[in-house]
Amino acid sequence: MASEIHSTAIIHPRAKIGADVEIGPYCVIDEGVYLGDRCRLGPNVYLTGQTQIGPDNSFHAGCVIGDAPQDISYSGAPTRTVIGSGNTFRESVTIQRSNSEEEATTIGSENFFMATSHAGHNARIGNRNVLANSTLIGGHAIIEDQVIFGGNSAVHQFVRVGRLAMLQGHSGLSQDLPPFLINCRINELSGLNAIGMRRAGIPVEDRSELKRLFHLFFRQGHALQHALQLAADQFSSPASAEFLDFIRGSRRGICSKTRR
Repeated sequence: MASEIHSTAIIHPRAKIGADVEIGPYCVIDEGVYLGDRCRLGPNVYLTGQTQIGPDNSFHAGCVIGDAPQDISYSGAPTRTVIGSGNTFRESVTIQRSNSEEEATTIGSENFFMATSHAGHNARIGNRNVLANSTLIGGHAIIEDQVIFGGNSAVHQFVRVGRLAMLQGHSGLSQDLPPFLINCRINELSGLNAIGMRRAGIPVEDRSELKRLFHLFFRQGHALQHALQLAADQFSSPASAEFLDFIRGSRRGICSKTRR
């Protein structure tokens, strides 16, 4: 299929446009943009900065991708945004480029950004995540794979969220959220993401071990380092190892308050 580019779209002559794309009315694509094959742009989409976009991405009305970071120290350097393939960006999503040339804002593949969600500068977002309406991801945050964000949830800058974690609607994080756990309110845990783990194919034995691991860390009153020492001799599944490695690598502290 040949590309379809609306007559009102403004595309810089040095922008690189792939094959079989659709570009809707009043879109603007700046000089440093590479737009991959089979991408779809609704009306009024703005692609700017040094932005590389892979194939099969869909941008709905009003998206702004690769604009300058909201960082008062940013001085106009040609910084980057890198986006994988097969993502959906619904209405008015904003993704900001990095604040330094040494690293990029990166979005993986097959993510679903619902309307008005936002990823700040230098954020790193993995694959197959779902960000419900008005989700806010702060600068330098790291989001691993298959995370579910409820509507109006927020992640503070530099926070890390582990694989298959979940944030309930209107919740927030200023500490790291380990994989497989559910966050509610602010830095509060409500348990394991049992449904998500089952759907992801984690074996029942591993899920049972994670349940015991959760109780060790968050129900028995152990200090974090003591819990790590106890867990080292008791838990051996790949999922438990992922959980423990995440906690050992945390720099902002771990959500630990539990809702009963």
